[in-house]
Amino acid sequence: MRTSLTRSTGRKLISAAAVSAALVAATTTSVAVAQEPVAPGTTVDAAAQAVAAPAERLIVGYKTGAAEATSNKAADADAAAKGKEAGEDLDFQRRLGTGAALVDLGDELSKADVADVIAEYKADPQVAYVVPDRLNKPMADPNDTEYGKQWDLWESTAGMRVPGAWTTSTGAGVTVAVIDTGYVTHSDVAGNIVSGYDFISDPAMGVDGDGRDSNPADPGDWFAAGECDQTEGSTSSWHGTHVAGTIAAVTNNNKGVAGIAYNAKISPVRALGKCGGTDADIIDAITWASGGTVPGVPANKNVAQVINMSLGGAGACSPATQSAITGAVNRGTTVVVAAGNENANASTSNPANCNNVITVGATGRTGARASYSNFGSAVDISAPGGEMRTGDANGILSTLNSGTKTPSAESYAYYQGTSMATPHIAGLVALMKSAKPSLTPAQIETAIKANARPLPGSCSGGCGAGLADATKTVQAVSGTGGSTGGGTTGTVFSSGTSVSIPDNGPAVESSIAVTGRTGKAPSALQVGVDITHTFRGDLVITLVAPDGSTYPLKASSGSDSAADVNTTFTVDASSETANGTWKLRVQDVASSDTGRINGWKLTF
Repeated sequence: MRTSLTRSTGRKLISAAAVSAALVAATTTSVAVAQEPVAPGTTVDAAAQAVAAPAERLIVGYKTGAAEATSNKAADADAAAKGKEAGEDLDFQRRLGTGAALVDLGDELSKADVADVIAEYKADPQVAYVVPDRLNKPMADPNDTEYGKQWDLWESTAGMRVPGAWTTSTGAGVTVAVIDTGYVTHSDVAGNIVSGYDFISDPAMGVDGDGRDSNPADPGDWFAAGECDQTEGSTSSWHGTHVAGTIAAVTNNNKGVAGIAYNAKISPVRALGKCGGTDADIIDAITWASGGTVPGVPANKNVAQVINMSLGGAGACSPATQSAITGAVNRGTTVVVAAGNENANASTSNPANCNNVITVGATGRTGARASYSNFGSAVDISAPGGEMRTGDANGILSTLNSGTKTPSAESYAYYQGTSMATPHIAGLVALMKSAKPSLTPAQIETAIKANARPLPGSCSGGCGAGLADATKTVQAVSGTGGSTGGGTTGTVFSSGTSVSIPDNGPAVESSIAVTGRTGKAPSALQVGVDITHTFRGDLVITLVAPDGSTYPLKASSGSDSAADVNTTFTVDASSETANGTWKLRVQDVASSDTGRINGWKLTF
């Protein structure tokens, strides 16, 4: 027999379908109310990009004066010599119009093999740049039948400019945990669903006849009048399925909607049921989704790089919730949360007011802050959440179910809310992590903010860094444009001296003397690193300040078998005097692989 829940028991959704004015304005309850909803001349350091896929050819630019720059015979001999060093059969094919040499790699090589060949060219001081000969494809809109209604992805006024990011990344290799009501089967999302878990421990809230189990299916979260501290009842929201579709609906399948990170995977983690969800269940969901251990629950086989939490409640961020979030971030998972739908300061809503999260406010189709969206200094970024007072088509269209209580036929519907804005940012994070897996949660947040554009419409109270721009942000982290944040256009101090990294040996250092600066170093000091190594997981990388203080940049990882470290780290060095000798310290802590520091730089 179902137990009737007549009092508030925990968290609720930060969205639902059409939001009534009364719900939008509600601020008196103790829980958040459901509110439906390179080119020639470029240096090797700048040009060397990670090999995203096996390549068949390389484009090699030689420096002026090098025999290989003009002599095909010399270029051919050079290719043969470098192939011999790398254990591959290379062949000069032809000279490009720019003077660069096109080099064939012979039989199909793995990414690691290609990286070895590139490393041989990079080690040659006569080589200006070496890049894979990439395959380009015609650009076209997705063929999903409802894509034309997804203004939030592509519309020039207030869309998040997602299509331009798809030429670089579609989210492949990334898992997003959606901590929500679970998932109701939908053919437009099913291809991207991986296993999750049901963390609702109270059977009355779970409405599925049991407590916690491995089945995160959404049985419906409807309630009758008088239940859940509400005078009126509510139909089932299928909220988690709507969120999942925005992030990773299957795309180019001639049906339905397009997902922002349509090659990412969704792990449904059920923590919200009838009347909402408790802090304890949500805390365990955060911990498990990010790869932590929860007693009595099997280990997570699909650890998430991103967590989406379109949920919230009133009050301060509790130490218990903060501990779970901090643990997730320390494990490398980015946590994205909704600002809340009370048209109030987000400082009054948690987990929006927790530390180490990306808090998302909502904008409408005109680019103004949505009337319901929370605001204030706790908001980090804004994204399309819809404003349906001017029509349903101005909401966010995504996957749903037509059942009013229990699951029925799959469907699509417009919702609005910061719950709808949040998965836009979670999807963007997935695109970023796919483009550059080494990104940390802090770097991700910095890049999203640095590449946001001003809100096209008005904002009262504070809407964060602006409206997120997917194209500019993904280009920035992949090295093809934008800004990585923290003063990347400032003064650059660099070292191009090559330093060998001994195999499983003592740490080595490379120094940069910083002069002419006044005061302290910036709070977002950019540390650009170019290291060649055949197994980067062996490396521990540290920045050493002039006074000897150390800032860890990268820890070792036995599971990271990729080659090379070519990235930019962000360090809060605001307590350090800027002038002086800064050092990059690198140590190989495992056997069988060697490498070298090609160069590094500091951007003040």
